Amino acid sequence: MLANKPAPSWMHNLMKEMNTEIACFRLGNVHVIPVTCPSIAREFLRKNDVAFASRPITIATDIIGSGYVATIFGTNGEQWKKMKKVLTNDLFSSLKHQWLQQKMNEEADNLMFYMYNKCKSVNDDNHGLVNVRIVAQHYCGLDLDDHESKIKKAMKIMKKYHDPIIEERIKQWNDGSKEFMLAAVVDNPSNAVEWALAEMINQPELLQQAIEEFDNVVGKHRLVLESDISKLNFVKACAREALRLHPVVPFNAPHVALEDTMVANYLIPKGSHVLLSKQGLGRNPKVWNEPHKFKPERHLKNDESEVVLTEPNLRFISFSTGRRGCPRIMLGTSLTVMLLARLLHGFTWTKPPNVSSINLAESNDSLFLAQPLVALAKPRLATELYV
Repeated sequence: MLANKPAPSWMHNLMKEMNTEIACFRLGNVHVIPVTCPSIAREFLRKNDVAFASRPITIATDIIGSGYVATIFGTNGEQWKKMKKVLTNDLFSSLKHQWLQQKMNEEADNLMFYMYNKCKSVNDDNHGLVNVRIVAQHYCGLDLDDHESKIKKAMKIMKKYHDPIIEERIKQWNDGSKEFMLAAVVDNPSNAVEWALAEMINQPELLQQAIEEFDNVVGKHRLVLESDISKLNFVKACAREALRLHPVVPFNAPHVALEDTMVANYLIPKGSHVLLSKQGLGRNPKVWNEPHKFKPERHLKNDESEVVLTEPNLRFISFSTGRRGCPRIMLGTSLTVMLLARLLHGFTWTKPPNVSSINLAESNDSLFLAQPLVALAKPRLATELYV
């Protein structure tokens, strides 16, 4: 493994050679079990959810998880249950989402203003060229190149949209203040939007289909709003396909077996670390036809029912599920779809001059685009909507 970095790629490649969707790697004294099969994944997170509801105790979780008290990395117990209740009932509840709605609309309007000024830049060398990664990360409150800036941005969010009730809840956690700052940072819808837009620019017919949906649902006399999301099935299908094909990390956070457990006729030893592969599930050729091709239409249903970003059957992982499920589904969905919708509704997108196609190569050490997406954007709505 050390000779074939990155380790996730080595694991996936070895599983392909073995033609298996579940494997067991003995790393030191720990059994590490990656899974790329949806039915086996459901066995872990549905049928046997209680037995795999904890997290491993490692040096890394001590550093990242603030001494095992953070919700994501905390071990199963009363402290973790208390913190998840606060996140679910207070921080990421539907009422809190409604409370923040006006502020989120303001940030979406600021995005349009910034983009419009970028398109009208007097710098002829960069006229209309937009670095989509920078735009997306700023909209989501992220700067992925600097961990410290994440904390600072999260602190700014707390101060800007201060809520004394949540502040009181945080005090009850004792050591949970760092967790609140990290929780304020969204997992990373910016990555999905950058990939979706890059894929769509390479397939102009997808851009045209999205524009037709906007013209039918929203029109050109106002900006797209969150209340329109339920009707934007094709746009959500594009976001969903980006989450399937281009997850931000290769594996979900590990689930630890609390006891010896039989799963899909396999004995999972106590203490094993189970890794559900976001990359393997989303690109499983037994589940997805042409798994490496960006095809949003695969998510559209014949009955025209609403498309959602969650995937309860674990054919891919957009938001984690089960007892350790992500409480930020509503916020993450809103940020992802609104960011993509504003960029598509407000601007026409084309490849930069003298570029035949957008390079869709992945980075060598991550699942991000190897090079940030830079594309030519032009306003397509009335000027007064941008200023």
